[in-house]
Amino acid sequence: MPSAFRREHRAYCHYPFILVRILAPSVALVLSVAAPVAGQSRSGDAVRELVRATAREALQPPAEQLSLAQVLAEVTRVNPRVAAADAQARAAAARVSSVTRPPDPQLQFGFMNYSLPGLAPMPVLGMAQVQLMQMLPLGGKLRFAGKAASASAAAAKARVSDVVWELRSQAAMVFYDLYAAHQQLSVARETLRVLQDIARTAEAMYRVGEGRQTDVLRAQVEIARMVEDTVRMQAMREAMTARLNALLDRDVDGALHVPLLPAFPDSIPPRRWLDSLADRERPMIRAGQDELRAAEASERLAHRELLPDLQVGLQYGQRGGSMAEATTGEPMGRTTDRMGSLMIGATVPIFARSRQLRMREEAGAMSRMARADLLAMRADTRGRLGEAFAALGRARRLAVLYRTTILPQAEATVASAMAAYRVGSVDFMTLLDSRMTVNRYCEELVTLESDEGKAWAELEMLTGRVLVPMTKEAP
Repeated sequence: MPSAFRREHRAYCHYPFILVRILAPSVALVLSVAAPVAGQSRSGDAVRELVRATAREALQPPAEQLSLAQVLAEVTRVNPRVAAADAQARAAAARVSSVTRPPDPQLQFGFMNYSLPGLAPMPVLGMAQVQLMQMLPLGGKLRFAGKAASASAAAAKARVSDVVWELRSQAAMVFYDLYAAHQQLSVARETLRVLQDIARTAEAMYRVGEGRQTDVLRAQVEIARMVEDTVRMQAMREAMTARLNALLDRDVDGALHVPLLPAFPDSIPPRRWLDSLADRERPMIRAGQDELRAAEASERLAHRELLPDLQVGLQYGQRGGSMAEATTGEPMGRTTDRMGSLMIGATVPIFARSRQLRMREEAGAMSRMARADLLAMRADTRGRLGEAFAALGRARRLAVLYRTTILPQAEATVASAMAAYRVGSVDFMTLLDSRMTVNRYCEELVTLESDEGKAWAELEMLTGRVLVPMTKEAP
């Protein structure tokens, strides 16, 4: 169904070509007996150049097409934001193992009781020693620190997915704007060519006394308006090209192929299913859940900071003489005394009021903030999903109405006005207005197609799920 609709749309919006072919015999007949009036020469070099440029483009071979699948694949591969988020996730993952290990032991070497002038050991008391100290956190501090770090690492990983989906959405939005600019520019150029032919016909008929000067002036006014629309749409296309090139990390002035509209799904998923999917799968929400877990673990860790940490130490000393030698008067150094010590200590939180208790307050505030952020993200997701769902339904319903009713009726009106104009039963203004109405409807239909694509892109970003298959494109 959507494919058929699009074929009908293209037929209607290329109706200016049909009009040119129908009017060509009449135009040739009238122009054979009268030259264009001076007013035509005042249509401006810009108009004539636009018409010539459009004609040259029409004679060119079909341009290569740019699919949405190509854009989405490239933006996730080359955009530096993805690399930055991935590096941050790797850093967070590497931190997990470090916080679950106790502090490094302290190893100390020393010499005791050496006299300074000669650096010789004092009799009996001179000693060399080595000491090893290890701090052992108690109360599950390492376990909760590990939980906080693991949750933070999971949040960072989810942020990578969120960045990818956000970039996909941004690229898709610009892609659809670029598609609309291309299509509307094509319609404007075709309409401009038709208006040029209609203006020549009006001028020739005025020249031979079968038309009115007001018809000539009105045609020239519409040509000027269409030139303005064409210039504006060209600028829009250039702007969208620059934006898409920036997202693809290309030169902003680089040329892009003609965007090709993907084949949208025939049906829209139920709203309730989309809400459930978004709450469960959106990367931003999953990141918020992980950040809440990290904050809660950090809060539990802060509550255990008041518990003392155990410190265990071993000491070994050696001196080159024994106490027995010193008391008996025997020569020193014949024997060696070796001594060992075991030390046990604990930290004393005497500054708890200004340190540990403040850490508790901070951790509690961070936990409450993470919980509130998660609730806000879920509410924002539901709101944005509702807007996108409504926009999708509106765009699709109106597009169907334009394809099945409005554009066919407008086409029939132009054909009827054209036939009546030939026999003089309809004035020139009616013919011109009917033609411009078709032009406006074609532009509006292109906008609706673009809006539908944007709504799908928004839903995909909010749900973290591909909803528009990239396996095929619209014919």
